[in-house]
Amino acid sequence: MTDDVQLLGISNAIVDVLAHVEDSLIEQIGVVPGSMNLIDEQRAHEIYEMMGPATEMSGGSVANTIAGFANLGGRAGYIGRVSDDQLGEIFNHDMRSLGVDIRLQPAPNGAPTARSHIMITADGQRTMNTYLGACTELGVADITPEAFGKPKAVLIEGYVWDIAQGPELARKAMELAAKARSTVALSLSDSFCVERHRESFAAAIRDGAQIVVADEDEINVLMGTDNFDDTLEAIRDYENLFVMTRSDKGSVIVHRGEQHVQPATPVEQVIDTTGAGDAYCAGFLYGWVHDRSLAECARAGTLCATAVIQQVGARIEKGVLD
Repeated sequence: MTDDVQLLGISNAIVDVLAHVEDSLIEQIGVVPGSMNLIDEQRAHEIYEMMGPATEMSGGSVANTIAGFANLGGRAGYIGRVSDDQLGEIFNHDMRSLGVDIRLQPAPNGAPTARSHIMITADGQRTMNTYLGACTELGVADITPEAFGKPKAVLIEGYVWDIAQGPELARKAMELAAKARSTVALSLSDSFCVERHRESFAAAIRDGAQIVVADEDEINVLMGTDNFDDTLEAIRDYENLFVMTRSDKGSVIVHRGEQHVQPATPVEQVIDTTGAGDAYCAGFLYGWVHDRSLAECARAGTLCATAVIQQVGARIEKGVLD
């Protein structure tokens, strides 16, 4: 373990199990296309058997961003809980192969490593069935000064607030960040997560998180607005840096009165939207830790997201920004 990282991620450690499927399988499983559904361990085994050939790699929103950041050439660390089992080994090996500094050892007992069964249909849409497993056992005791180190920035996942000790461990991470003079970035995860923890997120943004990463729906829910124009008005007087993606409308960056609009890049075919926002976040933060302008950071994020939606999986390949 080394303190010499530019970006530290704290999040749910999940193994993504990705497969191309027919629409009929989504109907057979009985879930809404494009949804994210929480399932138990038995249902995870059942769906896995139904999916057919699949690709397995480290996943989870912030973990995807950390992996992408490392593949861009950034120095990254990661705190997340996996079990000492086959999928836990896949997760850690995959991240370490990219040069990510894994800060926690696998748990010798407890729940199995989390996994998300991601079914990709012909239109590029992903439907996720997720068993949270070991990642819910991340606790305050795991966020030590030694594990935290002194990163330039720390990225905390909104889903962490769903963990039993999540709000407390997030507060501890923000306290350590303040002592280490690290910048805290908060990813809002999804709009339903924002609805569950809106007051806690608002408090974190007031008191500990300098950067807010969100898509349009998430930031609208956080601000209690009906449309994006009202959201822009609501955040006008905030000191935070807001990094907001808007799908085919591109992205908008707002910081202390400065606003930059980055258009999306048209593509001929969308293969898989898995991790597009995570990839954007990786590119943006890669630019940010290298002290690039907000416009350059937004362009880097867009390049990464555009590359990811034209392939299977959320992994940014090396050389995207070249």
